[in-house]
Formats: sequence, C-alpha cells, structure tokens
Amino acid sequence: MTTVPDGFKDLLTAKKAFANLATINPDGTPQVTPVWFDWDGRHLRINSAKGRVKDKNLRRTPTVALCIQDPDNPYRYVQIKGRVTQVTETGADAHIDALAKKYLGQDRYPYRKADEVRVTYVIAPDRVQTMG
Repeated sequence: MTTVPDGFKDLLTAKKAFANLATINPDGTPQVTPVWFDWDGRHLRINSAKGRVKDKNLRRTPTVALCIQDPDNPYRYVQIKGRVTQVTETGADAHIDALAKKYLGQDRYPYRKADEVRVTYVIAPDRVQTMG
C-alpha cells in the first residue's frame, strides 16, 4: 500500500477539502462525483446511499481515482488511485453523521431520506501523486 506524503496529509485530515471520485460506468466511461471523505491514516472512507450510480459502479468495479484539491490553493492537490477493499452498511449511518459534522458542522446528516440505506466504502491507495 502506498502512503500519502506528510506534506499533503493536511488535505486529508485538517482541511475541509472535497474529493472528486472517479468510478467506471458499465460501458467503460468514467463517472466523476464530488464526495465527502475521511482518512484513518491508511485508507480513505466515503459514504453514499445504496442503489446510486456510484454505489453500483463501486460494487461492480472497485478501481477508483480521487483528486483532493486544497481549498486554499487550487494548484495544490493529491491524486489517489486505488481500490475499494470494503463495502459495508454497518456503521454507515454514524459515518455519514461524522462527515456531516466535518463538512457542515452539524451532528446529523440533514439530507437523509427515510427509505435510503447508507453504505461506507473503504479505499486503499495504490498510487499517490501530488502537485504544489
């Protein structure tokens, strides 16, 4: 597993940066979505609702790329290519609430729909590229 250089870990831990997540559609074309994420020191974690396009893409083809841009300097970023190593519904509601706290300052995710099932995806980096 590849690690993120210390000089860019602030983008994963301290800053409220969004990740642009690239997944692969069934026809082989890319699909890119801005996502919230967190970092446990080795893996990125993202969250979505079961049945969405990115959910289907991640389950079918676990190869991903993410670009995380510094919100204070758009010419500084980290790109991570990797693979989804775990897909789980266990703890996913608490995870989206933690992300809402990070990104919105709210204790609970305010956009939850009554019938949705939240899913957490754990991503292991294979390649890391930095700029800036």
